[in-house]
Amino acid sequence: MIRIERIYTKTTGDGGYRILVDRLWPRGVRKENVDLWLKEVAPSTELRKWYGHEPDKWPDFKKKYFAELKDHQDEVQQILGLAQTKDVVLLYGSKEEKLNNAAALKEYLGRRLKK
Repeated sequence: MIRIERIYTKTTGDGGYRILVDRLWPRGVRKENVDLWLKEVAPSTELRKWYGHEPDKWPDFKKKYFAELKDHQDEVQQILGLAQTKDVVLLYGSKEEKLNNAAALKEYLGRRLKK
């Protein structure tokens, strides 16, 4: 199972394998709170700045982000492989809870799991 969670959310410690999918390390977060940091699967800086969490840009953001992910299939396969043996939590730092890169990545991975 793959789910998303804001990295600043307090967890009980049994929440699954925690993968940070942001390009930048979030402030105040200790490294022991993350099992793996895959910054390569985060949107490019240019795409992230272009999107700016503007809801009207969400469909285009996803399209462009999914195109970027084609260049990072090793990391995508790594996440998919982990998800076959354990619960995976994609961590993000954004205050935006629904329209963020982790949500888009989860959708992308979900499509890959169905193939």
